[in-house]
Amino acid sequence: METIRAVFGNYILVSAVLAWLSAQVIKTLLTLFVTRKFDPERLVGAGGMPSAHSAMVCALTISMSRVEGVSSPLFALAFLFAAVVMYDAMGVRRAAGEQAKVLNRMLDQLDWPIFGKKQKEHVLEEERSRLASLRRDDDDDDDKELKEGLGHTPLQVLAGALLGILVAMLVPR
Repeated sequence: METIRAVFGNYILVSAVLAWLSAQVIKTLLTLFVTRKFDPERLVGAGGMPSAHSAMVCALTISMSRVEGVSSPLFALAFLFAAVVMYDAMGVRRAAGEQAKVLNRMLDQLDWPIFGKKQKEHVLEEERSRLASLRRDDDDDDDKELKEGLGHTPLQVLAGALLGILVAMLVPR
């Protein structure tokens, strides 16, 4: 019981988790508003506005500075961690999402003149089966396209960062 109290009393941890949760809820509500459809994947999924990763690491960094001070090695570690996470969100993960878009379009537009449509479906089905066997979970997601919304635009990262800073400042120490 004391451990649970200690976890929930950890200002730094609570700030980071609340910032992540806030970003995911906002992301879900924005998706609902724009598409008029509830997408439960948005509650835990990557990508979109605002960046939950940025919100979490900025809340972690700001709350660490409030507890340990900006001259602390822990603050320096949190600051560099936040910089790497946000850079990665705008760079590597965003590039992976863009590549997924291109690959999805290529698969949709393949003509397969040599083999015909049946061969295309056969090859795609074989590949889906191979990929499914590599998965750890046994969901029936074989027909899903590659996930395109992996990374973030600079605006999404900025919005997440500002949300994280706000949450860390509002959560009482």
